[in-house]
Amino acid sequence: MQTGWASPAGPAAPAPARSRRRWLLVATTAWAVLLAGLTWTSARNDPPTVREQRSLDQAGPVVDRAVGELARAAGAAGLLELGPARIASGCRVTPFADGARLRREVGVLAPAGDEQAVLAGIAERLPASWRAGVGRGLGGPELRADAGEFVAVEGRPTVDGRLRLIVDTGCRPVGDGYPPTSATAAGPETAALTAALRALDRPDAAPELVTAPCPGGGLARTVRSSVGPGPAAALAPLAGNAPLLDQPPVYAYRAGDVTVLAEISPDATRLAATVGCPG
Repeated sequence: MQTGWASPAGPAAPAPARSRRRWLLVATTAWAVLLAGLTWTSARNDPPTVREQRSLDQAGPVVDRAVGELARAAGAAGLLELGPARIASGCRVTPFADGARLRREVGVLAPAGDEQAVLAGIAERLPASWRAGVGRGLGGPELRADAGEFVAVEGRPTVDGRLRLIVDTGCRPVGDGYPPTSATAAGPETAALTAALRALDRPDAAPELVTAPCPGGGLARTVRSSVGPGPAAALAPLAGNAPLLDQPPVYAYRAGDVTVLAEISPDATRLAATVGCPG
């Protein structure tokens, strides 16, 4: 062999790089298509797995049902009022997405010294799936439960013979928003409120109706009104001089199946008449 001439066999042939790149591109494309298909199917068929995926319109019915469960668990004699829906906007679901938070409250009678026992009784009557329990908090006994769909329930005493039970969605996307419950025909709570307004010489005050679905059907109902100041003594005849609660500025009594609650301040009086859930 002459010096400077290549071997007739030549060097080893390189692997076909172009063919490898083609197969890599095909595999990557197939994986991307498969991943997109799985994502689309999951988004359409799988339930949301974190709170940030559930919008306010999805959580609203859960909140309303939870209020009804709390009304039933509190008992007709212990339920004082149902609070209206309160929506606070401006929270952040993610650093790039705004959201809103929905809360509703339930007021329950709890004589001083019996707060923990009342909370424990409510916890026992709530659905087992809520995993409700009562423990010691910073300000006294606290109830904590999970109503499902990332809706939290908390309860704690106030300082005036009552418990405040709170149903809270946390911050989440607004979606179609919280659908307001349409008002229904007047019931015995309206008559009890009218009687209280007359006793306070405020017969023309416009009422607001708040409802929640009872677990066994029907509605728990609170009709509310705010009027000028008036003396609690004017309500004593309606209470038969036997109020459920008389801790100024709070006064409460029973009128048949209705509980009437009055919060009286020097500037205004807030009245609420409530019918709870059976059972």
